[in-house]
Amino acid sequence: MKYAKTKEAVSKLTPAQYRVTQEHGTERPFTGEYHDNKESGIYVDVVSGEPLFSSTDKFDSGTGWPSFTRPIEAANVNELRDDSHGMIRTEVRSVHGDSHLGHLFPDGPEDQGGLRYCINSAALRFIPRDEMEAEGYGAYLNLVKGDLE
Repeated sequence: MKYAKTKEAVSKLTPAQYRVTQEHGTERPFTGEYHDNKESGIYVDVVSGEPLFSSTDKFDSGTGWPSFTRPIEAANVNELRDDSHGMIRTEVRSVHGDSHLGHLFPDGPEDQGGLRYCINSAALRFIPRDEMEAEGYGAYLNLVKGDLE
């Protein structure tokens, strides 16, 4: 499966998705569609469809944004220095879609590497586990546990 940013994909984004992915925006905490999603599946870039995060690596950070301990494939995520807003942070972007996803912080669960990928829901599309094969993501089924509690 090839992943790429296209004009057509960008033209189909909602205003919130466009603001987040193309203009480096941030959702207000606890307002995103996936911040409390507990379904089993994977999260892909809303622009390119490239696989980014697994529900298995999602955790409740209490911050109001979906948080993950690691990406599905490190090669699909760029980590860039962000010194906007008077602070130094690490921006997380998708490689193929070049979408702004969120930021990376060093305050994740220690027993899982200590990282927190804090991601905007508007940058993601969720693929439920039982639809992954049909959507072309069957190769990632082994990374996704069954139903989550």
